Amino acid sequence: MSAANKKAEADAGKLTHIADSGEARMVDVSDKAETQRVAVAVGCVVMKPETLALIRSGDAKKGDVLGTARIAGIMAAKRTHELIPLCHPLALSKVVVDLTCDESLPGVRVRAECRLTGKTGVEMEALTAASVACLTIYDMVKAVDRFMTIEGVGMVEKAGGKSGDWKREDA
Repeated sequence: MSAANKKAEADAGKLTHIADSGEARMVDVSDKAETQRVAVAVGCVVMKPETLALIRSGDAKKGDVLGTARIAGIMAAKRTHELIPLCHPLALSKVVVDLTCDESLPGVRVRAECRLTGKTGVEMEALTAASVACLTIYDMVKAVDRFMTIEGVGMVEKAGGKSGDWKREDA
């Protein structure tokens, strides 16, 4: 295990959004240094092979599934502070949502990357982007495949900030 991953594990037991008296609070980041911060989250939508073929063909009744999911993920990242209590509103400098059709699932793999220069991380923004992109895919083709599942949503990488860089070793 890398030194950064060991530090992340040690810090995991400290809840920064809970005051000593037990109430929830927004973390004060005013004294933190601005640094370049990056977070990458992934997820996938597993479906029937014929559903994946429909998405690839562009013939889904609701339109361009991948294009719509990409835009939905980007929009979600930008509005994370409105969805997740105690998240800071952030001036994101980059949001990329990559969608890959994967016959081996079968389904669509989602990778969301968020960047900024700021005082707080962008993990929640990346997770929100990946989650909403997956949900959008599900919504757009649920009429033809109600057995789809959304799986494996999680962080795979983060960089910047006081805690340093971290990468999920099994990613």
